[in-house]
Amino acid sequence: MQIGGLQKLSLIDYPGVPAAVVFTQGCNMACPYCHNPQLVYPSLFETSISDKEVFSFLKKRQKLFKGVVITGGEPTLQKDLAEFIVEIKKLNFFVKLDTNGANPKVLKDLIDKNLLDFIAMDIKSPADKYNLFFKGDLDVIKQSFKIIQSSGVPHLFRTTYDADILNDVDLSVIKEATAGSTHIVQECRKQSI
Repeated sequence: MQIGGLQKLSLIDYPGVPAAVVFTQGCNMACPYCHNPQLVYPSLFETSISDKEVFSFLKKRQKLFKGVVITGGEPTLQKDLAEFIVEIKKLNFFVKLDTNGANPKVLKDLIDKNLLDFIAMDIKSPADKYNLFFKGDLDVIKQSFKIIQSSGVPHLFRTTYDADILNDVDLSVIKEATAGSTHIVQECRKQSI
């Protein structure tokens, strides 16, 4: 795993569960408002944290909190993500995955192996504006959405509201598309890269 950061305790990243947060390096999207550019752009990467360091920390904290959030960057780019989660589960932690939805095969594999206890997927915009974030095939985003919605795994969809990109009509379209699931709108915190 390419791990760019470890937040030792969060009370907000995993709904209802105190958790550590593992930040992976690398992303396949380029969001103009990216909150974690040091995890997205290789030129900004800091020294990686070893898996061993993460597991050493988690073993010491097993009685203090019950969850681990894996976020990024984009965690599904990590080739050893499933193995990493297996080791977390052996320590009896719940696992929440944050994803942009661009890797539905990885997502389905993790769900099929019962490795995820919660999923949060970013819905960047309505389909007609997705090219501002993602240059790949939009069908993968749609596939991930359907996989998550039908998975039976607790989940939520979230949209970062950047008024320079989205408007109220866009938010209405997204809310309609996510009907039946929890959808939250996050405040956009811009920072220079």
